[in-house]
Amino acid sequence: MKNYKLLFFSFLFIVQINLLAQGSAGESAKFEYRNLIDMPAAGILEKGYVGVTNNIMPGGVVISKLEVGVFENVSFGISYGGANIIGSGKPDWYNLPGVNIRFRLLNESINFPALTLGFDSQGKGLEYENPDRYQIKSPGFFASASKNFQFLGYLSLHATANYSFEKNDGDNFLNFKLGAEKTIGESFSFVSEYDFGFNDNSATSFGRGNGYLNLGLKLSVASGITISLEIRDIFNNKRWSPNSADRAITIEYIKSIF
Repeated sequence: MKNYKLLFFSFLFIVQINLLAQGSAGESAKFEYRNLIDMPAAGILEKGYVGVTNNIMPGGVVISKLEVGVFENVSFGISYGGANIIGSGKPDWYNLPGVNIRFRLLNESINFPALTLGFDSQGKGLEYENPDRYQIKSPGFFASASKNFQFLGYLSLHATANYSFEKNDGDNFLNFKLGAEKTIGESFSFVSEYDFGFNDNSATSFGRGNGYLNLGLKLSVASGITISLEIRDIFNNKRWSPNSADRAITIEYIKSIF
């Protein structure tokens, strides 16, 4: 708990020194969301930009991801991590790195949302051998739609359909996720997402059938840098211990390579 208090006060200090930074959050956001929390969104890195994201989660889990905007409306990335990275004792590295690719099929217009197709093999949390899966399943193949509206700043709505290849638990249904972002001033955004968990609710799966509700507060702290404070699984859907909502931090850095 002391560590989270330190992170919280550090977060408040950063707010005071830079309220108008341009990252991915707030009304002055310079970059699109590729993910709200765990949910893929329709955002994509612009050509010539590199993004580095670090997820810091319970159990000493750290996942680092590198993404590159390689062509117009096409990005590619790799990721890797493990459990017990933060803490003591031997780290438990993931068996394989994750890969992700995105293709913007349709740009957002007045009448239509942005539509992005992609693949992401990176799950989150602990990795198990039996069944062969992560605690939080990887998205696999996905299609994401995102639409922005002007409402006391900006309101963004998101919807994703995905099919994960982590199905050794016998649960291989098509899954759906819904999400929203509401800007709070120039540099803050509140995000929420609901994962229906249709691919994680059988008797042999990790979910209880309530779905996963995640909330987050994002802050642009400097040029290209966004910090997200997250609470996962508000409905206590997971079967693994501890059966309660957990906290996590995501740090994102985006920079042009030209």
